[in-house]
Amino acid sequence: MAEVRVRFAPSPTGYLHIGGVRTALFNWLFARHAKGKFILRIEDTDQDRSTEEAIQAILDGMRWVGLDWDEGPFRQTDRMDLYRQQALRLLEQQQAYWCVCTAEELETRRKDAMARGLQPGYDGRCRERGLTNQNGDAALRFKASREGQTVVEDLIKGRVVFENNIVDDLIILRSSGYPTYNFSVVVDDALMGVTHVIRGDDHLNNTPRQIPIFKALGYDVPRFGHLSMIMGADKAKLSKRHGATSILAYKDMGYLPEAMINYLVRLGWSFGDQEIFSLPELIEKFDLAHVQKSAAVFNPEKLQWMNAHYIRHGEPKRLAGLLRPFFGQVGLGEAAGKALDDWLEKLVVALQERSRTFVEMAAAAAPYLQDEIVVEAAAAEKFLTPAIASSLTALTDRLEGTAEFSKAVLEETFKKFLEEEGLKIGQLAQPVRVALTGRAASPGIFEVMDLLGRDRTLSRLRQGTALAARARP
Repeated sequence: MAEVRVRFAPSPTGYLHIGGVRTALFNWLFARHAKGKFILRIEDTDQDRSTEEAIQAILDGMRWVGLDWDEGPFRQTDRMDLYRQQALRLLEQQQAYWCVCTAEELETRRKDAMARGLQPGYDGRCRERGLTNQNGDAALRFKASREGQTVVEDLIKGRVVFENNIVDDLIILRSSGYPTYNFSVVVDDALMGVTHVIRGDDHLNNTPRQIPIFKALGYDVPRFGHLSMIMGADKAKLSKRHGATSILAYKDMGYLPEAMINYLVRLGWSFGDQEIFSLPELIEKFDLAHVQKSAAVFNPEKLQWMNAHYIRHGEPKRLAGLLRPFFGQVGLGEAAGKALDDWLEKLVVALQERSRTFVEMAAAAAPYLQDEIVVEAAAAEKFLTPAIASSLTALTDRLEGTAEFSKAVLEETFKKFLEEEGLKIGQLAQPVRVALTGRAASPGIFEVMDLLGRDRTLSRLRQGTALAARARP
């Protein structure tokens, strides 16, 4: 059996978005499952819109989510001679011809055809004229068959039939000498030995244009599989308002690459009811037979749930390293810069259960990094009352006398204090939590004390006691 060879071929005319990454992922998994090759090709022939910044963003985005490539990245602008050679070969075989119709003439005819209810394609008037390109201002058109059908046995959609009489003669070389998309992609796929073309179904209508070119050039036609589009919750095509920003924007928003991969693979592919997949599992289980034909719906809440799962089960040392850059986003960069790695790992352990993104985790870290905290008014009013002030004072004195300020010793000391004072844990734990963090919700209070250390714990308990003593009964 021939080696499986697939490609991801983005155009660098904007950011690498969610739909593009999913297409790349499905190709990558298909190749890895079959122990084949994954090729990265940059289709940068649109000189007016392609930018170096966009190319770099594509490469950075692919690397962030971990989609490595076996060959490339190739750039179409480095392959212009190949396209011209192949186009002129079609001319020599009388399967292409020069066309001198101007853009203005073509537009006039298009409008006239539409007004008469006809197909607005090229009418073929230069097809049999035998023109040459002496002035260098002619375009080269492929001589398409006008009879019969082009049948696509789509790996996802099934059998799709196109009538050849609705396919006009495609320009393959513009008068500028630049190839068109439908021609350059055929040449590249053929010369790179691509066996399977897995792409979005917005390219399905290009397929009956491309298959005859493969055949005319004498190359094997690859198998095609067209992925349904990703929609927003409102069933409209996914756009920026649905969250379809650059894949690197999700990195900046505090998402983990493995969460993005797991979420994107579930946008249109399933394996029973399983939701969480490791990368080795995906490589083992992925196939096109379980890719759905209907459009997938992008759900930001599901993505957050997925990311929370990976944060919750992540290795603290790795998460701590990834978390550091996010402190600057929430105004804690200077304070976090002084934090030791071991302490930051303990902070991650304390916060990872409740955090959905790194931005949330960084914001939740404020009470542990700041010297001074602001106590939430509602939390103070509910829990820091005059009735608890004396107990807070006594607890502070007891904690101050402990020889070792560790989580285990603090917990033991606290429980003994409750027994002696005849208090239930709920009566004292919440006031202590509010005094230490300024918030009514936090990790366990012994973890909080351990993170804050002796001096800050005692200082905040005293400040909390003062607040409680001054509060209205």
